Formats: sequence, structure tokens, C-alpha cells
Amino acid sequence: MSPSERTGHTPAGGITRVAGLGAGVIGQSWTALFLAAGLSVAVHDPDPRAEARVRKAVETAWPVLTRLGLAAHGTPDALHFCRDARAAVEGAGFVQESVPERTGIKHDLYAAIEPALEADTIVASSASGLTLSQLQAGWRDPGRLVLGHPFNPPHLIPLVEVMGNALTDQDVVGRARSFYESVGKETIEVRREVPGHVANRLQAAVWREAIHLVNEGVASVEDVDTAVAAGPGLRWATMGPTALFHLGAGEDGLAAFCDRYADSFNRWFDDLGRPHLDEATAGRLVEGLRPLSEMHTVEELSRRRDALLTELIALTRRARP
Repeated sequence: MSPSERTGHTPAGGITRVAGLGAGVIGQSWTALFLAAGLSVAVHDPDPRAEARVRKAVETAWPVLTRLGLAAHGTPDALHFCRDARAAVEGAGFVQESVPERTGIKHDLYAAIEPALEADTIVASSASGLTLSQLQAGWRDPGRLVLGHPFNPPHLIPLVEVMGNALTDQDVVGRARSFYESVGKETIEVRREVPGHVANRLQAAVWREAIHLVNEGVASVEDVDTAVAAGPGLRWATMGPTALFHLGAGEDGLAAFCDRYADSFNRWFDDLGRPHLDEATAGRLVEGLRPLSEMHTVEELSRRRDALLTELIALTRRARP
């Protein structure tokens, strides 16, 4: 009997078994989330050390998932490892592929698993840098493949960007979104192929201007980071920028805001920088971050980030209607 059968919880489409291909940082996090949702998870990764890393990651993530109410239906005991990818996907209703972002590796993997997939199994790629059309080139029939790009770490950050195109079967994007939402995610649909999808482009735009401000001597790296974290970053955790500006002009909403501030925003738009992440710029950023990096290790900062994220996500989940 599967964990979902024991608890009476069934994710979208009656899926009870998923496969995780790739057990790096992203794959580990996906595995923890799927287990917490009451799914049986088969993981494949050729690295002989992968199993130990995944089990440790699941153990570390479980208290956080429990705190967020996402582990009520699952158990870490529903995790097992497979020596080859075909065995991992056999009988799976959903496959999350998170192997390294090199087309050769992905295409070889797709060629291996395609004959073993059930007729209605969805395969979603976590790819952030590769496009869906690049991924589809590795398939004889790419109709079941979608982009299913998470934000790191997937077991915490709710967002998943889902994308299909003209080669994708008609119902696959909708089914993929329903599945993700049934395990606690929030999805958006990417409707046209662009490098970086949606969320990565948004954060790239903010970081580009942050870098420009540092390069131009307007503010230090530390102060620019503080300006985001202590200012708009807090608001962005509640609503997106357009909805927030809708609140910025009182009862008359976004139309009044645009009328009132169009000249100011157009002047700012025209003045935004276009820096490049060259060696000199990277060195300037690293030097600006040195006080923080000398005080705290990456592991310590990651724990702090995840603790704050857990509290923030818990608050926002409770506040939603």
C-alpha cells in the first residue's frame, strides 16, 4: 500500500508514484517535497554518493516541511533508489528531471527513458538555462514533456514555471500545473519561449540595476542589498509589483498611479544601467560582500535564509483566503 493510500491523500490525476532523475541540490529538494506530499519517489542518479546525500537532505528538510503543514501525508520511508533511469520511471505518473544542464546529458537520458514511460506520464524538466525547444530535440515524441522550473529551494519556495508549446500535447500543461498545485506549489504558465523564463529574468533585472548602482558609486553592495531586503523585497513577498502599485494611488488604483507617476518612471527607465558581469565588476561585488562572507559561512547564511523563508511562507500561507 502506498503512503497516499494509507493517508487517503491523492495528488492530482491520481498520481501516487513519481520519479526523480538527478539528485543534485534541486533534485534533493524536489524529492523531499514529493515525499512530504504522500508520494512514493524513485530516484536515479549515477553518482554512488547520491543516495546518502538525498537521505540527509530529506532528513534536514522534514522539520521545515512539517512546520509548513506540507508533510501531513508523507513519510521518508517511501523513498527508494534505482540503478538505472528506466527502472526509476517505470510505473511513475510524473517524472521530474533535474540532471545537469547540458543538452547531451539530457538527450541521452530522454532516449533511455522514453520507451519505458506509461502512455500518460508527464516528464517535467527543472531546466533554468535551457529552453523547451532545446530539450524537445532529445525526444521522438516530445508531447509529454514540459518545462517545470522551480525556484531554489523547491521544497520551500512555492513557485513553479510551467511551459509547453506547439509540440506539447494539449492537456499536458494543465495536468502538470494541477499536479504541482496538489503538492503545495504555486504555478504560472510561460506562454512564449524566452531565455531565463519569467522569474529569473525579473531577478536578473533587479540585480542588473543593483550592480549598476554599485559600479556608479551610488551605494555599497551592503546598502543596495539592505535597500531591497528592508524595502520593496518585503512588499514583493505579499503581492507582485503591478498589484502593489495599484495600491499606490489610493481608491483610483493603477490608472491613477500611471497617470500620476508616468513621467517619473519613464525618466527612471531611461536612466537604468546596462552593466555586464565582467571580471572587474565581479571583483567589485565580491569585495563588497567580503564583510558578510568573513563573518558567516555559506552554510550559516543558507540556514538563516531558510529559517526566515520558513517563517515568511508560514505567515503568507495563513493569510491567504
